[in-house]
Amino acid sequence: MGRILQLECMGTDEKLKAARGWGWWLLVLAIATLVIAASYITLGRNFGHLNVLFHHSRRHPGVVEKYSDALAIALQFFDVQKSGKLVKNRISWRGDSGLEDGQDANLDLSKGLYDAGDLMKFGFPMAFTATVLSWAILEYGDHMKEVKELENAQDSLKWITDYLINAHPFPNLFYVQVGDPELDHKCWERPEAMTETRPLTQVNTSYPGSDVAAETAAAMASASLVFRSTNSAYSMLLLDHAHKLFTFADSYRGSYSISIPKVQDFYNSSGFGDELLWAAAWLYHATGDESYLTYVTVEGNFFANWGTPTWFSWDDKLAGTQVLLSRVNFFGSKEIRGEDNIALQLYRKTAEVVMCGLLSSSSSATSYRTEGGLIWVREWDALQYPVASAFLALVYSDYMLTSHTRNLYCDGELYEPMDLRNLAIMQADYVLGNNPMNMSYLVGYGSSYPQYVHHRGASIPTDAKTGCSDGFMWLSSTAPNPNVAIGALVGGPFQNDSYIDSRNNTAQAEPTTYNSAVLVGLLSGLIANSSVVHSFL
Repeated sequence: MGRILQLECMGTDEKLKAARGWGWWLLVLAIATLVIAASYITLGRNFGHLNVLFHHSRRHPGVVEKYSDALAIALQFFDVQKSGKLVKNRISWRGDSGLEDGQDANLDLSKGLYDAGDLMKFGFPMAFTATVLSWAILEYGDHMKEVKELENAQDSLKWITDYLINAHPFPNLFYVQVGDPELDHKCWERPEAMTETRPLTQVNTSYPGSDVAAETAAAMASASLVFRSTNSAYSMLLLDHAHKLFTFADSYRGSYSISIPKVQDFYNSSGFGDELLWAAAWLYHATGDESYLTYVTVEGNFFANWGTPTWFSWDDKLAGTQVLLSRVNFFGSKEIRGEDNIALQLYRKTAEVVMCGLLSSSSSATSYRTEGGLIWVREWDALQYPVASAFLALVYSDYMLTSHTRNLYCDGELYEPMDLRNLAIMQADYVLGNNPMNMSYLVGYGSSYPQYVHHRGASIPTDAKTGCSDGFMWLSSTAPNPNVAIGALVGGPFQNDSYIDSRNNTAQAEPTTYNSAVLVGLLSGLIANSSVVHSFL
């Protein structure tokens, strides 16, 4: 990870080469296993003091108050972003909006979330938001419950999945967008006051969208696990949609941003292979059906890009998939034999490469960090990468702890689960104010946070009578936002750790729901020390 990592899936030729390289990979794995085993013996003799004893328990030795407080704030951004008839409205300046969304197709698409500072419902990042929020609940729901935030997290998740269910009226048809992004971005108005047309966009067998359909299948499958014990009928409904969406995505392969060129300027997909693997991994966790495990084994030859680390984001799910399938290798691989087990080892080995790249003292560490210690990949929405990476590192460290895995091996060096947790803590603390700007990038947390968030509803007074075009006076206003977009995680700093608090500074000042989802996962895991469950089922 000593360079900017690939954010796109392999091309067709590369996929075929990867398939032909399967035998080579088996040889590499066998050799690597022997080398690592020998290294562990040698290093164990020389550095025996590193091999600490672990005690795992589901108990909570104590809640870390700052992370608990930050979680309570971060979860409120989902309420800020809600469309529809608001129920249990926690945001005083928000009201009902989008009530007629979907009526052109005789559907109720009034729920869901506006993705960022605009008033669009983009299905691709919204589904990713739901998947990550589900994952956070599944891993750290007991932490959320401890601080009385589990119900809020579940309510936000269901607000999204209710929308996604209604957006999938037929097995091979899925509505992926509400609103025209070009028209929407010509307006600056409160969601409660919007009057422009809200056209629907779909993927189907003629215009496929394997990436968005598979991501939504992942969202449905993971959410089905969240609601299994509290709402079994709803859980079964979600799982039924997940199966059908995955079949649709796999049977009619194609990228949604090729089928729908207009989305390329907003949420362009780099490929669909990662989403197919991600969805199959979640369906395996949700069902225990070994056909999904075999799917990630076989299709991994084409799409997994084993051995090459990537950044986890709304567009690239490979790192998340590798960590999620590592969970199976950590806790459930004793009964798995043959190629399935070999593939799981390859996923885990790649997850280890990702982890080693995040540890600053590792020889393979990414060099892309700010002087303040933040992992930094690119200027636009800079915080999505370090926060998502920190979440994965925290989850992986807890897998190690729970499975009594003492060390992570990185090019001759041994690291412990606490090293990964400390990395996660450092990134979280940077976000919460331990940074050169001495400000929190989580709106509403601490005494200093952005006042000019690039967000329409927050920037316009509730009693303003402005409409679409005349509302731009509030975008250019020099006054701070009259409404606090509480819980918003803004885009974040430049590489020199600086931040310009300006409403027109979209790259730094615009929040997104998917950034909030990974932050919720990170904060939930840091609330207290405990091990994770062995199985979601």
